[in-house]
Amino acid sequence: MKNAQTYRLIEVIDEQTRKEFFDLPVRLYQNDNNWSRPLDNEILAVLDPERNKLLAQGDSQCWILKDESGSTVGRIAAFYEKESAVTNEQPTGGVGFFECINDKDAAFMLFDAGKEWLKERGMEAMDGPVSLGMRDSFWGCLVEGFHEPVYNMPYNFPYYRELFEAYGFQDYFRQHTYQRKFEPGGLHPAIRRRADYLLSLPEYHVEMIEKGNKQFAFDFKEVYNKAWADFNGIKGLSDQEAMELLKTMEPIMDERLVYFAYHNDQPIGFFVMMPDLGQITRRFWGKWNWLTRLIFFYHLKISKSVDRVIGRIFGVIPEFQGKGVEGAMVIAFEKEAMKPTFPYKTLELNWIGDFNPVMMKVAEFIGGKIYKTHITYRYLFDRTKEFKRAPKVNMSKKKPASTPST
Repeated sequence: MKNAQTYRLIEVIDEQTRKEFFDLPVRLYQNDNNWSRPLDNEILAVLDPERNKLLAQGDSQCWILKDESGSTVGRIAAFYEKESAVTNEQPTGGVGFFECINDKDAAFMLFDAGKEWLKERGMEAMDGPVSLGMRDSFWGCLVEGFHEPVYNMPYNFPYYRELFEAYGFQDYFRQHTYQRKFEPGGLHPAIRRRADYLLSLPEYHVEMIEKGNKQFAFDFKEVYNKAWADFNGIKGLSDQEAMELLKTMEPIMDERLVYFAYHNDQPIGFFVMMPDLGQITRRFWGKWNWLTRLIFFYHLKISKSVDRVIGRIFGVIPEFQGKGVEGAMVIAFEKEAMKPTFPYKTLELNWIGDFNPVMMKVAEFIGGKIYKTHITYRYLFDRTKEFKRAPKVNMSKKKPASTPST
């Protein structure tokens, strides 16, 4: 019988431990061709207080785990941000960037480190594996669809699910990724009829984004704050945050991939897509410097080697859901996607939570099929407390949310 290993937990506090933190996944996934290394710079943007403004009202800590031979066999980060933490029924922090060998003792030491650190800071629960910021990056444990990951979406071994659940983490919600190929006929006939009717009304219209037009940032903020206002843990965007988001998107934006819907010139929905930058950055092995920047923009702008689109966020404010707005934006996009010069082949509608059945139906009716599933887990520190899954959103209290009829 194999003797149990003794592991040593080490805080990431210097250049050497930081290097171990970033290099561990390279060794773990060296024989997995689907895995691609995220840019180190993108992970630092989450964990570095000087770069992540959310940490001004919170904190983060990283650890690595070494075995008896001195080899690094695991890593984890813990973090919290006060304003979003208290929007939950109990103050909730998070753990993320978890990587580990297939050993419960090792994994449990890492989870314990995150739990105790968060408890000391007043947290009563932890979500994982998650990030600290927008939910479309580094968020969730992949449990189905072990395909090549898109940009900044987690990819992990199947046994990670067993480690989280054995520790006591519970399924808080699931995020589905739907895939659709760019070919005619994907949109459900009922959606198309409703969208065509809506677009025939003068008070409705759909616009493709214009680079340099700052109004789209404010329109995005208005829809985002209204469409996600009912979901716990989501903080509304300010004008400044919306402008910063637009500024970061513009260098990599393809205008053909971003659409806004309006009613009487008021924004009511958006469909934001982007080229899958992961098809380029997977070549860089985590590094971002002057050389990789040149290579990046060569592939993005000149050789146009990206053939996959990510649906980053798709939202319609509640009072306009089910009226055909979603289909109207898809129709506008289809007109571009069917042109011979359109360079992309597939779309992955990223991050559609099972707490939002209306958007799941929309993804299905525009021709998407579930391609990947991630789970966001929650662990309550008080093990006697009742666990509750994430509440459903976009569900009318008077009647069920409408979906297209056949």
